Amino acid sequence: MRQWEQVLNRLLVPVFGMWLVIFTLVGCDQITQRTPTATENVSVLPYPFLMPELERQRTVRLYLPPNYENESQSYPVIYMHDGQNLFDEATAHAQEWNVDESLNTLAKATGRKFIVVAIDNGGEFRMNELSPWPNERFGEAQGKAYMQLIVDVVKPYIDTNYRTKADATNTAIMGSSMGGLISHYAIHNYPEVFSKAAIFSPSYWYSQDVFSDSQLHRSKDSARLYVLYGSEEGDGMIADIDKMQRLFKGQGHPRENMKFVVVPTGQHNEQLWGSEFTDAIKWLFKIY
Repeated sequence: MRQWEQVLNRLLVPVFGMWLVIFTLVGCDQITQRTPTATENVSVLPYPFLMPELERQRTVRLYLPPNYENESQSYPVIYMHDGQNLFDEATAHAQEWNVDESLNTLAKATGRKFIVVAIDNGGEFRMNELSPWPNERFGEAQGKAYMQLIVDVVKPYIDTNYRTKADATNTAIMGSSMGGLISHYAIHNYPEVFSKAAIFSPSYWYSQDVFSDSQLHRSKDSARLYVLYGSEEGDGMIADIDKMQRLFKGQGHPRENMKFVVVPTGQHNEQLWGSEFTDAIKWLFKIY
């Protein structure tokens, strides 16, 4: 090999290697980016909402029923937590619930339509914000401040700017895991706001105060309570939910207004919660 070719090779090989690494990294990043899957009737509200007590902001996502712009009627509203996980594969922690597709299908099949207001979780603050009771490991409780965001800030905005049925009879709250815990708290402590709750895989383990609080603030007899879990979520989950079911029964909560559902082989994940979403909505709102 000629001397100049040897020199050229020594120069080009490192450069080529560097560009190969850059191309690989960029290519991998593009591959791992997930394609957005939210339907056209889902939007992110144009500005985040301030949580006054905590001086934090939260993004809120909004699902409007099909053909909303061309209709004049008002709709029931479902408030949900962990908004990143509900509509869009691109923002979901693991996978999305497919709430928008499920409600679009339900509207087409039954004519029943809903508005969904989804509050994004606070990432590192999620555990604290979704519990009204402290935890030795995770620290202070910020759930009351989070509920004030929903009840005193977000709901008035939604009711003012969109065609909602704002009364408690037409307002539900729904979530999973820690979102199930705060939904349980909401239906017991805000009966003037919510009359229906879907409590999926609730993190009752987080604080035993959930049981004493449920005794102190008994839900209204008219409240519809839908509690769901998977058979593979662990003995602790099953034991806590059995304990809560006994508590409800002991309080005399009407049997027709509470439903406990165990899904065989169900695990603690979005696949479980998304697959059971439509059935929960149909039961809560008596869609037969």
